[in-house]
Amino acid sequence: MDKSKLLDRTGAVGEDRLLLAKVLDRAEQAGNRNVPACTDFLSPQQQMMTLDLLRLAGIPESGYARLGGYSGAERNLFLFLPDWMDPDDAESQSPIRCLRASFREAEKLTHRDFLGSLMGMGIVREKVGDILVAPGSADLMVLDTVADFLLQSWDSAGRAKLTVTAIEPRSIHMPEVRCQEVRDTVSSLRLDAVASTGFKMARGKAADLITSGRVQVNWRECTKPDKLLAAGDTVSARGFGKFELTEVGGVTRKGRTSIVLKRYV
Repeated sequence: MDKSKLLDRTGAVGEDRLLLAKVLDRAEQAGNRNVPACTDFLSPQQQMMTLDLLRLAGIPESGYARLGGYSGAERNLFLFLPDWMDPDDAESQSPIRCLRASFREAEKLTHRDFLGSLMGMGIVREKVGDILVAPGSADLMVLDTVADFLLQSWDSAGRAKLTVTAIEPRSIHMPEVRCQEVRDTVSSLRLDAVASTGFKMARGKAADLITSGRVQVNWRECTKPDKLLAAGDTVSARGFGKFELTEVGGVTRKGRTSIVLKRYV
């Protein structure tokens, strides 16, 4: 299919369309030159858009690998594989480097501190994957095109001094994921009803948030307050965090449905 027509079918516009066009370029590069080719790091939403595009383009799952530097990474890149490469060998061709930025634990740096410092050095977000902050250090997934520069030049974040070293993926410090279990009953499994509980707001405000385009279900934008959710769905909203609908129970005597949410804090 013609690339322009394929992009039209995705419905993507603006920056999203440009992103998907670059994804297609990488896929074509792997096919035409018969060498591995990768995208930059993509957000969860961008990854879902990319998966939709690849399905439309007829590219099988065996034709690419999604890599983030470690199992369970949120930000990933797509590595497109030539015909001669087995998907099990994708890790050996990964362009991802793992760095550790160490600092005095008393400095209490945050994810924002590190991201701001990187942006100040001219490193665009697409070159950096997950940033895992722990007491006294932060482990970062970065593309090999910027890794050496950071090892040589990155020495501070805010007022804190940094010592940056390369590490192996097996040495990554995984920070504790903080979450809160919430049990409630809802009138239905509509997105606005569940989001009202998940984001601690009135149902009408939740509906307005959804129709404004700020809410995603499983990392895909959803503007329909009446969308029905199911156990396992993840809902996120810019500025309000995210939660997972972990359990859907029975119906109470008053006709309400019991639910259990895992709210990330």
